[in-house]
Amino acid sequence: MRLPLLALHICAGIVGLLSGAAALSFAKGSHRHRAAGNVFVISILILAAAAVPLALMKHQIGNLFAAAFTFYLVATAWATARRRDGETVILDWYGLLVAITIGAVLVTCGSKAANSPTGSIGGVPAGMCFFMAFIALLCAAGDARMLLHGGLFGVHRLARHLWRMCFALFIATGSLFLGQQQVFPIFVRGTGVLLIPAILPLILLIFWLLRVRLTNAYKRKLAPRTDDVHSLRA
Repeated sequence: MRLPLLALHICAGIVGLLSGAAALSFAKGSHRHRAAGNVFVISILILAAAAVPLALMKHQIGNLFAAAFTFYLVATAWATARRRDGETVILDWYGLLVAITIGAVLVTCGSKAANSPTGSIGGVPAGMCFFMAFIALLCAAGDARMLLHGGLFGVHRLARHLWRMCFALFIATGSLFLGQQQVFPIFVRGTGVLLIPAILPLILLIFWLLRVRLTNAYKRKLAPRTDDVHSLRA
């Protein structure tokens, strides 16, 4: 089963990277953005689903939880975009439990890695384990806040969608350009060139969060129309 799963994983990853780059380049909310985003969601979910058995076969604990976390990020980001303001479902509670579990396991792995002679576990440095644990627990805090407040509204809902999609893309680019450098020409390995495409989604994540939260461009787009307000009051 390993070869077909690996082929599926690679093909889904290529499609995911291309569609993710396209979704980031198109105007947010446009038809092309939604189409590219749908392709990105499907391909990354397939990528993550195929990565789980591959990680189990190769006893790679780091890749196992990276795949599970990527699946969680994309699924919750997609669900956020599909819902209306102030809407939650029972699956959000399961998402909260998934985020807490992943964060707790990664904290444990980070502690074991920090106390090991190599400072890593399964080839994953302790610092990376703690970083991913922090992001997972940050997601859990966001899930808890959303559930306690009865959902998200306006730019907060859009920000949740954007940053989770971008971080899932960052995991994918980091896994390829930094974790699989052997597939690239020798002259670019270890030069820092591959670091640029690896961290580019993280830079774009920060840019879009600032643009959404600190400018009025998307606040105006997300504001309810006058006739909508009157119909709600009626």
